[in-house]
Amino acid sequence: MRKILVTGGAGFIGSNFVRMALAEHPDCFVVNLDKLTYAGNLENLAGFENHSNHKFIKGDICDGSLIERIIDEFKIDSIINFAAETHVDRSITEPKIFIETNVAGTLTLLEAARDKKLNRFIQISTDEVYGALGPEGKFTENTPLSPNSPYSASKASADLLVRAFGHTWGVKYNITRCSNNYGPYQFPEKLIPLMLNNALNDKDLPVYGDGLQIRDWLYVYDHCTAVWKVLTETRPGEIYNIGGCNEKTNIDIVRLILNRLDKPESLIKHVTDRPGHDRRYAIDASKIIGQLKWRPSVSFEQGLNKTIEWYLASRKWLENVVSGDYQKYYDSMYKNR
Repeated sequence: MRKILVTGGAGFIGSNFVRMALAEHPDCFVVNLDKLTYAGNLENLAGFENHSNHKFIKGDICDGSLIERIIDEFKIDSIINFAAETHVDRSITEPKIFIETNVAGTLTLLEAARDKKLNRFIQISTDEVYGALGPEGKFTENTPLSPNSPYSASKASADLLVRAFGHTWGVKYNITRCSNNYGPYQFPEKLIPLMLNNALNDKDLPVYGDGLQIRDWLYVYDHCTAVWKVLTETRPGEIYNIGGCNEKTNIDIVRLILNRLDKPESLIKHVTDRPGHDRRYAIDASKIIGQLKWRPSVSFEQGLNKTIEWYLASRKWLENVVSGDYQKYYDSMYKNR
């Protein structure tokens, strides 16, 4: 039986991966380690809390002794590191926590993977490490790293640490760099759930600048199946871009959401753009498509409909996660812009 330590497994992408792995791969056992910060939520694991092949542990990836105890107790053979501070806006106002979690936390996990001689370490990274693109072209795995925000700089630093541990100590690693994920259980600070939540409550929809920033959008389930293929079907040392082949402007997505919810476009409020906002990202996913025979199974239109339907059916979940700290943060970020 494959025994995996999934870090950040109560967050958005991590919880979707845990749910997919347990539902579709009965030959795997998942130890799920999460600190349960504001974006980590045990409700994201509803239905899988007591699964016989799932063990949840509340803890910090910076706690090296805890990581080693988990590896020894559960005979872990692989680590998949989803744990991260991820929101660019927060990294601009609070960069230190991004270095602590995304860099120092990854270092702690790598040291354990090295010392315990694990079979595989998979670093879940982002297309943002590449910087920004002009109107043409796409990021490939050979695009130089050129991060433009504290968030992307912390992820690029972690990626380089992973590579260094592979070169220096022979840690068997892979790095995946995904485009913008969307889907169920995403904390409503990111574009799609933020706009959904505000539109459902007839609140202003804050759109940075002119809203013409372009991102490639990837349904979270497709991301999870790609990571599984990297874990099980490729050799160590390979890096894979994972993209949805769906370039959309932010303003177009906001309008699609309003149209789907039958809400007026008068709710859109253009606010001052954030500092250093990258204009365009686009992923070339031809390597993983060609080598591992993976490709997105959900079109953007299908994925957006699935996402909206999930949030409409999960109003209680949404109410729970937007209370307290989130509301204060939202007000501080957008109220006076």
